[in-house]
Amino acid sequence: MDNSSGDESDFSDSEISEYKDKPYEQLRNGTLKVKYPNGILRCPFCAGKKKQDFKYKDLHQHASGVSKGSFNRNAKQKANHLALTFYLENELAEEAETPLKVAAPISQENDLFCWPWTGNVVNIINDPDSGNDFENTEYWIKRFSRYKPEDVELLWDAEKRTAHAFVRFSNDLIGFKNATEFEKKFEADHHSKREWSDSENPSGSSIYAWLARADDFESQGPIGDYLRANRNLKTISDVEQEVVKTRNKPVVELASEIDMRNENLNDLQSKCNQKIMSLSRVLEEKNCMHQAYHEARRKMQRHAQDRIKSVLDEREKMVTDVGKLRKNHESRSKEVSKKIARTEHDKQKLEEEKRKNDIWNSSLRMASIEQEKSDVGFLKLVEEQKREKEEALKKVLELERQLDAKQRLEMEIVELKGKLQVMKHLADEDDTAVQDQIKKMNDELEAKTEQMDGVYEMNQTLMVKELQSNNELQEARKELIKGMQEMFSGRTNIGIKRMGEINTKAFQDACKERFNSEEAEIKTSELCSLWQEKLKTPEWHPVKVVAVDGAHKEVINEDDELLKALKAEWGNKIFVAVVAAFKEMNEYNPSGRYVINELWNFKDNQKATSKEFISFIFKNLKNHKRKRGQG
Repeated sequence: MDNSSGDESDFSDSEISEYKDKPYEQLRNGTLKVKYPNGILRCPFCAGKKKQDFKYKDLHQHASGVSKGSFNRNAKQKANHLALTFYLENELAEEAETPLKVAAPISQENDLFCWPWTGNVVNIINDPDSGNDFENTEYWIKRFSRYKPEDVELLWDAEKRTAHAFVRFSNDLIGFKNATEFEKKFEADHHSKREWSDSENPSGSSIYAWLARADDFESQGPIGDYLRANRNLKTISDVEQEVVKTRNKPVVELASEIDMRNENLNDLQSKCNQKIMSLSRVLEEKNCMHQAYHEARRKMQRHAQDRIKSVLDEREKMVTDVGKLRKNHESRSKEVSKKIARTEHDKQKLEEEKRKNDIWNSSLRMASIEQEKSDVGFLKLVEEQKREKEEALKKVLELERQLDAKQRLEMEIVELKGKLQVMKHLADEDDTAVQDQIKKMNDELEAKTEQMDGVYEMNQTLMVKELQSNNELQEARKELIKGMQEMFSGRTNIGIKRMGEINTKAFQDACKERFNSEEAEIKTSELCSLWQEKLKTPEWHPVKVVAVDGAHKEVINEDDELLKALKAEWGNKIFVAVVAAFKEMNEYNPSGRYVINELWNFKDNQKATSKEFISFIFKNLKNHKRKRGQG
């Protein structure tokens, strides 16, 4: 459509209302754009003018002013701006700060009109030769379609030769505009009510039409009878007041709904902020624990390196000492050989001493070889355990790194969800920018969720590997316990303790006080066997759960019937021995409930660590070599 204001119009001013439909349809289907972001309105027919941005009230005033006509505006411009006026009132009425009034002459504001708005059409003559289907209401609706009638009713005379038509328009202000244009069209064609009234016997079949008012309503005849039966009398002011009431009601409802949504939005924002603060505190605590762990790990590695270096230095020194001893014995053998020339008796003595020295050198050499083999095997075992520990530590660190990544992803997902909820409550369905932002945040949330699933799968894999490493470490510890049993015997600071086995000394002391030595041994054996079997029974579980410093903890139930009877009959020492054995079994083998071996630090009365055990082995090996060298 040509929007320039300089082109000459190809139609007259009386045809303006007829030619407004085309630009009106272009405005409705979006070919011509009026509304822009941020509530800006622009006139599509005045491009290039100085003032481009309007508010609704100003743009409506501009469009209606041009459509009413000025001397420097042509008919085409008036038709375009009349279409813009209708578009603002019909399609963008919600943009108005106050309801618009229909442009009507001041003299008509208090006039009474038939409502719903009705146009009277008279002098309809049914002429079969004309080819027009006057009896069909669709014909009249199509004929007056430019005025958007809702219905047409026909009143024929008895012979169906002449008829009156009543054209009903919509009952709002837009309908009144259409009805007024309908009346103006017939006034321009000189076929209005005045011409109809002036002509007593109008010639021809031309129809006459006008907008029904109070005088038609009160008139006698078929027109007045129909209007009184089907219409009411109202002024334009009455209709405007109804429109204001109708428009204000949804505004109040929308304001109430906005307030409620704002309250919900504030609650969601508060909850989201609380979640973010809580996750931040957890991450800070996790970082502190992580730093403390790394510091302790570095100290442990430095200590282990220093210890291994000292062990290797001691071993090298022991090898040097053995070489010196071997040289001393060889020099002594040479000295003995020099004395062969002495007497036979001395010779025999020397041979005997030489034989003994050879045997001793051979034994010493074999002991040195065995010691070297034992040292190599033990060092391999130490290195293997060290390697397994390092692998386990690496896996633990990897698990912690994955856990950190998982927690960060969880916090990002929670934060994205919170932001997404806020955007959804703030979003307007017509606001494409906000909808695009919401879609982008949804895509980001899905990506974070997929990344978190990958982290979770990797975390599961690392947990399985950590479990395998723990099993390997436990197998290595079992081999250390087995080797300890074979290498050492007697009472030592580090040794093997049978966890869950009752200490027989308490039973021996109690039985010796009641029986003679022979009976005491038998009774001690019976009591120990009896209570050892009770410890193996899963059904006997003399514990109870109590709250200690806000945490639940299992403690011995001293009110248990069996324990109360034992304490009453045999005293507190036996009671303590049985309870100690039960605690050990409940801690070290609660499922199997049988006695197991464990590395134990008898000096500190606690479970021996691998570090304490290895230090004990190296110390005993060094003492053993020193004693053997002195021998």
